[in-house]
Amino acid sequence: MSQIGRQSNPAYRIREIDGQDDEAADTLAELHRLTFFDGATIPDFDWGRWWLVHVEATPVAFAGLVPSTHVRGAGYICRVGVLKPHCGRGLQLRLMRAMESRARRNGWGCMVSDTTRNIPSANNFIRAGYRLYQPQYPWAYPETLYWRKSIGAASSLHGTYLKRL
Repeated sequence: MSQIGRQSNPAYRIREIDGQDDEAADTLAELHRLTFFDGATIPDFDWGRWWLVHVEATPVAFAGLVPSTHVRGAGYICRVGVLKPHCGRGLQLRLMRAMESRARRNGWGCMVSDTTRNIPSANNFIRAGYRLYQPQYPWAYPETLYWRKSIGAASSLHGTYLKRL
């Protein structure tokens, strides 16, 4: 892993995986532990869609997408984690594009997510075209930022309004 972390331009490969597969779930759990430490509970990998990013055979990032329980017809980006040596290489943005593509195939018209005390991730949401919004019923902490992006004609604004800055 240390050699991979020092490569200047490693070739990243993103693939959707089966979170119900025991080996895949173990890999996701390990990446979650290495990227979130104790800052977030480990999600249920049996639910939703999951992606891994590899450099050669080494997993270096992951992401998860589930149906939103807060916005009708939307996908919820429940996790994105990138190992420190691979941060700043556009992996979160690439994972977001992969999740958006899957969400369109699922027939969802928008994507939602949230960030709490994570400026680099918030900046990636902005780069990816997400807008801040205030859900009718916020589901996280008082300092949480909520993100929304329309990805198709079937987009629903039910129960939301854009946050004014």
